[in-house]
Amino acid sequence: GGPFGNIQFIIRARVEGLRDWGPAISPFNSFLLLQGVETLSLRVERHVQNALALAEWLENHEEVESVNFPGLASSPYHQLAKKYLKRGFGSVLSFNIKGGLAQAEKFVNSLQLTSHLANVGDAKTLIIHPASTTHQQLSEEAQLSAGVKPTLLRVSVGIEHIEDIKADFEQAFAKVLQESAVLA
Repeated sequence: GGPFGNIQFIIRARVEGLRDWGPAISPFNSFLLLQGVETLSLRVERHVQNALALAEWLENHEEVESVNFPGLASSPYHQLAKKYLKRGFGSVLSFNIKGGLAQAEKFVNSLQLTSHLANVGDAKTLIIHPASTTHQQLSEEAQLSAGVKPTLLRVSVGIEHIEDIKADFEQAFAKVLQESAVLA
């Protein structure tokens, strides 16, 4: 490689990009991009605030076994996160719901405001069950060694009002408890 790296790759990326998307974005797409960039810092602040508030709330919830979020004082990574993440701890967290696979699935399927999607960083709060989505190709043993229990749920916290997010989670926990009581 020369001073610009792999020149063949760079040329191919440029040529294919021009072919697929054209030499310039449309005026309307430019407008939307600028609107999004202008408010990005405000949205990120809200994501970060909501994620910390939800993590703290989940950590104290009786139906939650554990919460993984570096912003929590109980996190083994909290001191490192405070050192390196000066403006917040991000907007993605995970938690283990008490019970088993059935409780995790019931919780996800009972959410009304939160969407069951694998994206992160969306304006909406999103949730997935990693054992049956992102890590489903791994054996059960490999999942467990990666920290993916059947009860693990990953949440990308959105910018909705935090009380709306908590209310959605609370009603889903209630449905899990209700179904568990019926089956018992």
